[in-house]
Order: sequence, then structure tokens, then C-alpha cells
Amino acid sequence: MGEAQKDNIMDSVRLVVFKESENLEGYCTKIEGYDFSKGVNYAEFFKSMVSAGFQASNLGDAIQIVNQMLDWRLSHELPTEDCSEEERESVTCKIFLGFTSNLVSSGVRDTVRYLVQHRMVDVVVTTAGGIEEDLIKCLVPTYKGDFSLPGAVLLGMAIGRGGCLNGIGNLLVPNDNYCKFENWIIPVFDQMYDEQIIRYLLLSNRIPVFCPGLTDGSLGDMLYFHSFKKGDPDLNPGLVIDIVGDIRAMNSEAVHAGSRKTGMIILGGGLPKHHVCNANMMRNGADYAVYINTAQEFDGSDSGAYPDEAVSWGKIHGGAKTEDGMEVLNLKQRVINSEVA
Repeated sequence: MGEAQKDNIMDSVRLVVFKESENLEGYCTKIEGYDFSKGVNYAEFFKSMVSAGFQASNLGDAIQIVNQMLDWRLSHELPTEDCSEEERESVTCKIFLGFTSNLVSSGVRDTVRYLVQHRMVDVVVTTAGGIEEDLIKCLVPTYKGDFSLPGAVLLGMAIGRGGCLNGIGNLLVPNDNYCKFENWIIPVFDQMYDEQIIRYLLLSNRIPVFCPGLTDGSLGDMLYFHSFKKGDPDLNPGLVIDIVGDIRAMNSEAVHAGSRKTGMIILGGGLPKHHVCNANMMRNGADYAVYINTAQEFDGSDSGAYPDEAVSWGKIHGGAKTEDGMEVLNLKQRVINSEVA
């Protein structure tokens, strides 16, 4: 092979490798991290996540959307009703918070408590575990363990160990916790049965808490055992929970939001995600949505579904601002690739 031919080959290789790229200046955010030499400013630090890249950018985008939920006022929109500017300024976004029980088992419970205490959310939807773990932690604590602890050891089959420890990821829950929970909750069930009333869980600041799957946890066990205390369970079922009234009240939170925008913050997937999204479908979709989870979309589960799938069902408004804390970059990349193709 002659020198000229070799040079031609190398020129071709260079053309392949060193292609001139598209200028992204002004179209994309530059990747930059927070400059700690300027001191620690937490507000600026969280803002900087948008430009940090990887999942930090997803978190930064989610923070911006949540702030938009908190900042929105009806006065930001063009007047469509006969009301004063003062009244329009008082109308805020109605925020639905959905979360799974593992977050209450962990230290995130204290963050949720802060949000509710300061009325930063308007409606809460969780699982049976989310209710019972909150109540149990008022009685006894949960402890840190390890993800790799053998189940047999925790159960008490290892020699020299008392056992009877339940594992939740890397958390340890002594079985005594559930014994103390039973001692506390059964008298409550007795009183509810004797008075034949239906109670909704309302916090002191009147934020409704909904649990569509109340029997799917330790509470279900307690309700099962309590049903046998009232004689023949076939003739006398004992305490009866009105799930129809519950779903009606929960959906009505969205249907009767009126002129307010609605926002969804969903931590985890499954039941809370579905019910929060489904309630907002009743009003033609939420205006804001933030998903934070580790689920994948390829198994077709609701937990792993992208926000765009919720748009197709009318659960999120077509023009809404959305962010999926784990998956949105992949979705955007697929859109970019399809446009290039």
C-alpha cells in the first residue's frame, strides 16, 4: 500500500471520528456544579442540581416543578370568574402527596410529618403500611440493620439468638412492635364497632389521609383477629370499613378542586400512584406531576409508567409540567433519537 493511499485512509478515518458537531449554545443547559468556595447556600445548591447532570438534573427539575406548585396562585391566570384580586391571590394549587409504606418505615417519615404539619400538601394517599408504621413509631422505634442479614437468623432459628426480628430492607422491626400495636389498636376497633361509626383519619389541620388498601398489612391482620371477637364472623362480620365512601371522598378532592390547579408528588409506585393519578383523571388531569421511583417501564406496570402514559389516560393534563425522577432522561433521549432518525 502506497503512502498516498495510507494518507487517504487516515483522512477518511479522521472525517469519521472528528465530525463537526451541532452547536448547542443557547439550546441546552451547560453542565456546571456548585462552587463551594462561595460558601454554603442551600437554596443555590439545590438550584445547581439542574446543571449537574445525571440524576441530579432530574432532581433539580423536580424541585423546580414542586416550587411552581407551591408558588402558583389563581391571580397568575387570566380572570375567568367574577372575584376580587385578593380572592384570586388566596387560591393556591391543590397538592396530592402519594407515598409507599417503606418511606414511613424509614426516616423519610419525619419529612412527610413536616410537610403535613406545615400544610405544604392538601391530600395524602398511602398504603396500609404507611398508616400502621406511622402509628407503631409513636409507640416503639425501628432500627438499622443490613440488607444481607439472613432471614432465618432474624426469625430466630440461629442458635443463641432470640430472633423474632422482621426485616424491611436494611431496617429491623422487632416483632414486639406489632404486639404492642395490637394491644393499642384493638381497643380502638372495639370502640369503633360499639359506636357503629365510620371515621376518616383527619390530622389537626384537616388534611385528609386516604388508604384504599387498608387491609393490605398488619392492620389487615388486626381487623381479621378482631372480627372473631364479635361471635360468628359469618353472621356478625364485626367492624365494617366503607371503601366506597373512601374512594368517593378521595376522587371528590380532585373533582371539586374548582378553579385551583392540582399537582401530584408521588414517591414510589403501586397503589398510591394509581389512586392519586386516577383521582386527577376525574378532573381532566393534574397540572403538575413529579414521580420519584426506581421502577422500570418495560414490565407494563403502573409503578414504572412514564408521565406521558398518564397523559394518554387523561390523568395528567396534556400541557402539564412533569418530571420522572428516575426515567425522564431516557424518555427524552428516545425522543431525540427518533427526531434525528
